[in-house]
Amino acid sequence: MNLVLLPASSQIGAQLTVTDPRRLKHLKEVHKAAPGHSLSVGLENGPMGRARLDALDDESAIFTIEHLDTPIPAPLPVHVVLALPRPRMLARSLENMAALGVKQITLLHTRRVEKSYWQSPELAPDKLTHHLILGLEQCKDTRLPTVTLEKRFKPFVEDRLPGLLESAQGLFAHPGETYACPHGRALDAPPVVLAIGPEGGFIDYEVEAFRAADMQGIHLGSRILRVETAVVSLLSRLF
Repeated sequence: MNLVLLPASSQIGAQLTVTDPRRLKHLKEVHKAAPGHSLSVGLENGPMGRARLDALDDESAIFTIEHLDTPIPAPLPVHVVLALPRPRMLARSLENMAALGVKQITLLHTRRVEKSYWQSPELAPDKLTHHLILGLEQCKDTRLPTVTLEKRFKPFVEDRLPGLLESAQGLFAHPGETYACPHGRALDAPPVVLAIGPEGGFIDYEVEAFRAADMQGIHLGSRILRVETAVVSLLSRLF
């Protein structure tokens, strides 16, 4: 936790109050924080800066704000459409995307996504937010990504994807495509809608549906990667 990221309700005047057990444990065991220490703090979807720890016990930590004017990292101009992975990989993928600066995420059902994945407790709003916050705490950012669940492939591709592509370039990653993933796009370049399939890839129907939507297929080479690895590799290469 490189950033103590707190809900806006934690602030009263010039003070911040921490009561979450996870954060308190981290302050004690990892930061070895003690009264008088200055730490990086931020408010969810708000400002970021530093605050002085005034008190810390088993129930709460009290900070006094020193300043909240530290610049927040620029977001990546990308909307990731990710075939819903298994719960453990979903958690890590969300954390990685949040840490890398992705602010728009769609979790999509595809043919090779197990239907049972949609029943996972990891899709509960509080669980999704938890993993996103872990990613933001890692990279020192405060702006929470938006996560949308799309449980039906065809309505998403036919009805909602065209609107996303009105002002963005569409790419879908799939083994065996002709073109390698583009490299080194500028952050001020037009945004990208990036679709990433499950480990088995998209089926032929899904590939053709993306092509019909004017999306370009790309690859990362001949190796088949785990979803969490592919997400990081694609975003790192693109930007």
